[in-house]
Amino acid sequence: MSTNSKKLNLIAEKIRKCTKCQECDRSNPAPGNGNPEAKCLLLGEAQGQRELEEGKVFVGKAGQLLSNIITACGLDRDKDLFILNILKCRPPNNRTPTPEEAKNCRPFLDLQLKVISPKFIMCLGACAAQNLLGEKTPITYMRGKWYDYNGAKVLCTFHPSFLLRQPDRKKDAWEDWQMLLREAGLQT
Repeated sequence: MSTNSKKLNLIAEKIRKCTKCQECDRSNPAPGNGNPEAKCLLLGEAQGQRELEEGKVFVGKAGQLLSNIITACGLDRDKDLFILNILKCRPPNNRTPTPEEAKNCRPFLDLQLKVISPKFIMCLGACAAQNLLGEKTPITYMRGKWYDYNGAKVLCTFHPSFLLRQPDRKKDAWEDWQMLLREAGLQT
């Protein structure tokens, strides 16, 4: 087990013991999964029902679409990426995390980012982008541009669940993914 894996496991234990978000379902938090040595990290919003059941990130319908995108890009989800969320538990009724909930989880996120030390971060959706970067700008204006976060290059795109509801925006998301692949040297 790598040093990063050990450190992430310790952070995961702290996440599982956290009780700050009283309204959230904390029965099976999802700290994140993937390659702890990956140079590219994907950042989402929070757990959905399937994620809660499995204790993993992006395993529901949006996760299936994300996996399909990753595969279409020639990447391996478990080897080439680390995937995590702003919020490690599930908000009631699958609502967007409140600023207070995001703030409660932020120390965990910061520790994870420090351990993984990705060179590239792709924010999946407005919640991830706005919370990571401290922005209030809508995702439609944030996508397709590079940002900096502690030396990592950050690219924002649409969340897979949005793409399920608005399939006509898949073309835009695909362009963002191609931009990431080129910049990160991940093209096959």
